[in-house]
Amino acid sequence: METQVTRYFDDLESTDKEIQYEAYKSLLTLTEEKVDWAYEVWDQLLQDLNNRDNHKRSRAAQFLSNLAISDPEKRMLNDFPALWEVTRDPKFVTARHSLQSIWRVGLAGDEQQELLLNHFTDRFTHCVEEKNYTLIRYDIIQGLRNLYDDVKKGEIKQKALDLIATEEDSKYQKKYATVWRNT
Repeated sequence: METQVTRYFDDLESTDKEIQYEAYKSLLTLTEEKVDWAYEVWDQLLQDLNNRDNHKRSRAAQFLSNLAISDPEKRMLNDFPALWEVTRDPKFVTARHSLQSIWRVGLAGDEQQELLLNHFTDRFTHCVEEKNYTLIRYDIIQGLRNLYDDVKKGEIKQKALDLIATEEDSKYQKKYATVWRNT
């Protein structure tokens, strides 16, 4: 692994919040593209999904979501349940950050995309008993839009529109629909 990447991961442990944040932003930017060091950090990130520190859980979920495109062994297919679990984190901000980034798993390939779409659909359908379920639904619809913008598959757009149509409250149905304007 490159020295600079190692430094970024080390800087995540800094007591200086600005250094942590700069490292976090740099790692997110780097992992938007394929990297050759994903497996050097994969297992640690997987462990961090269960860390006592909610910031570590959140970062691990975001980094793993981004690293899905750098996963030729398709480990994500087996590790996805652990990643998905963070979208239900007791700390809502951690759950939300995880949910907002998990769409990137769908960029890794057809199998990963199908897995993601199934989880998004199930969660959208059954989350009404959860606190802040309208935000969860919004994040799912936004995640589908982000994925669609990258892969341009009509079935993703149709899935989102079908989910929006199931919303019984017209206020929220309109809010979710705004995500799909201009497509």
